[in-house]
Amino acid sequence: MDLWLVSCPEPGARPGAHPGAIPDELGVLDAAERKRAASSRRPADRALYVASHLALRTLLGACLRVPAREVVLVREPCPGCGGPHGRPAEPGTPPPLHFSLSHSHGLALIGVAAVPVGVDVQRVPGPGTVDVCAPSLHPAERAELDRLPPGARPGAFAQLWARKEAYLKGIGTGLSRPASADYLGADPRSRPPGWTVTDLPRADGHTAAVAVLGTVPPVPAVRRLPARFSSSHLID
Repeated sequence: MDLWLVSCPEPGARPGAHPGAIPDELGVLDAAERKRAASSRRPADRALYVASHLALRTLLGACLRVPAREVVLVREPCPGCGGPHGRPAEPGTPPPLHFSLSHSHGLALIGVAAVPVGVDVQRVPGPGTVDVCAPSLHPAERAELDRLPPGARPGAFAQLWARKEAYLKGIGTGLSRPASADYLGADPRSRPPGWTVTDLPRADGHTAAVAVLGTVPPVPAVRRLPARFSSSHLID
């Protein structure tokens, strides 16, 4: 398993670039990705989406030994309803290549593995967000947060939510599965069986987690990629 962190550049940071401009490498993305990028209203969100998807394609292309623009991305059927919105996948790869992508407020996390994997990165929220979202959690998770002093709750909630979204991405349901259905709290022994869910080191005011099917060795270090890079950056 490999984990990569991408910090997004400021929109329009290149000399002569218009604020919110789409990078020249936009042609590497497929039609659906370009449409999604163009629909982003905030320049920062657009820049992060483009940077993270360019990174994902470059990483997958290096694994598959094909140019990034030739990587084909599809969605597996949803385990819950069978609709075309399950785990993202690269079809026809022997053996299977699994991956997951998450981005939040200027930072993106990518996981690539030989087994189903989910990753999530979350910016630590304010106390108000915790108060609004906590009622939707598993009862044991709510009890854990209630036992913490107020100042510790935002960080604990962000880490909990990162675990939860990583797991839900890993199983392919995403947030279509109720947040209260599974315990992803501080006690690893009580988390869903068959999956290894691991907290990652905090970075730039964000929490992060990875969920991997099965029992896995210690999670590797998270490597950083520049937002604008070539395949030469993947050579250790």
